[in-house]
Amino acid sequence: MKKIMYLGLILTFAAFASTSFAQDAMKSNNKMSGKNSADSKFMMMAATGGKNEISLSEQVLSKSSNEDIKKYAQTMIDDHTKAGDELKEVAMSKNVILPTEPDAKHKAAAAKMSLMSGDTLDKEYIKMMVKDHEKTVAMFQKEINSGKGADAKAFAEKTLPAIQGHLEMARSMMNGMTNGKMKDGMKSGM
Repeated sequence: MKKIMYLGLILTFAAFASTSFAQDAMKSNNKMSGKNSADSKFMMMAATGGKNEISLSEQVLSKSSNEDIKKYAQTMIDDHTKAGDELKEVAMSKNVILPTEPDAKHKAAAAKMSLMSGDTLDKEYIKMMVKDHEKTVAMFQKEINSGKGADAKAFAEKTLPAIQGHLEMARSMMNGMTNGKMKDGMKSGM
């Protein structure tokens, strides 16, 4: 019981600190970026999304015993790290300060997932990957369609196909889990 209360206090503090940091960074970015504040917001949200995916994937990579899940998690780490590095260059050229850690929601999810194992962990991870990538695809598509900054739009156009691929992989894995087997036909016991 004490551990749960302690974890709750930590998560509450992390949520407050993360929200405060994001708000301060966004205010600062909006002042610096002038009329391209929507592009600044896109860059900040894309960076946070990448940090979210990397954080959850690192945790799952170290805990899962399912090779398909581990391969997917490693792909997320590699692809989001590469995209994050590219986004840093764009952001630096526009004086946009990007977040350097996951958001409060994903920190809480990571804490929750740290208590999970086996199929429960794998299912929760893939469910989150589908949900997060659906939102990310929509966000990148919006930037492509209505973004003002050429650099941010170009980043979104270049990165969107990989994000769509991540979403399709996650959906396929989730469908395999729902049907009691992984995509390669191996039984997952779910």
